[in-house]
Amino acid sequence: MRRICVFCGSAFGSRPAYRDAAKRFGSALATRGLGLVYGGGSVGLMGVLADAVLAEGGEVIGVIPGPLATRELAHAGLTELRVVGSMHERKATMAQLSDGFVALPGGLGTFEETLEVLTWTQLGIHTKPVGVLNVEGYWDGLQRMLAHAVREGFVRAEYAALLLFGTSAPELLDRVAAWRAPAFPRAWLDPGQI
Repeated sequence: MRRICVFCGSAFGSRPAYRDAAKRFGSALATRGLGLVYGGGSVGLMGVLADAVLAEGGEVIGVIPGPLATRELAHAGLTELRVVGSMHERKATMAQLSDGFVALPGGLGTFEETLEVLTWTQLGIHTKPVGVLNVEGYWDGLQRMLAHAVREGFVRAEYAALLLFGTSAPELLDRVAAWRAPAFPRAWLDPGQI
């Protein structure tokens, strides 16, 4: 594993713990020799995360659509900044450059990106781990939603279990490093198995 793609907020959130967690996660990535791939922003948790990796001498690759970069939201001090044409190209590029995915607290974009790469794992489009750093219970609602979807017959239990949860950077990074893609039948091939 060489690089981790991290999805996180372009805001700081309402709790100091979110900023602290982003800083600790960035430091942990660099300490383990893992590069960061992220959305290229200089604001909110994105900026805190990138600055923490850079402060430890780590590699940071930002991927940002041109319209966002021109609004001066792009981080100017990264190892590499890739300016792409669209959000779709951004996500594809980030996925191509990464060996795993982690979500820190964030908003709608973070939710969407996390669920998309989790779906890609379910569909077998990639075999990369996907995890969330559950800072102050931020992702508890997602955990409950996945359990509800399993109970209601829309998500298989083994698919819900693909999402790794951790409450600290070391714990989550250990889980991501140890994860291996499971071999199970794909539900869309046999709808009776759902």
